[in-house]
Amino acid sequence: MTNQEIKLVKNSWRKLMGIDHGIIGDVFYSRLFIQQPGLRKMFPADMTQQNKKLVDMLVYIVGGLEQADILSNEIRALGKQHQNLGIVAHHYETVGDALIWTLEKALGIDWNEELKSAWKSCYSELAESLQEA
Repeated sequence: MTNQEIKLVKNSWRKLMGIDHGIIGDVFYSRLFIQQPGLRKMFPADMTQQNKKLVDMLVYIVGGLEQADILSNEIRALGKQHQNLGIVAHHYETVGDALIWTLEKALGIDWNEELKSAWKSCYSELAESLQEA
């Protein structure tokens, strides 16, 4: 990611921190399960904790964008867990689409093509590290 992309992602994420984390997770997972209904069975019936895990992970990732090498090693460990759950390469594309869609809806009029490109770059690096596990 470029320094400008990192700045865009961080600034937009700060705006999202004012939104209830449960809502962000709920919107994301609702979109994900609409796109890939088969993924629903991989998650608990009560998504409260999963919603929190999603936002906590995004906070961690966005906060560590300047230390991509350290972050990448830790993300690979998470990728190992995903592998054990049966997550495969095509799932990452669906997750990325759901994430970008969620961010677009949450940011509303602040969303633009430059921001979309920055978040796609961020997610692309994340997905790559997850799949390197």
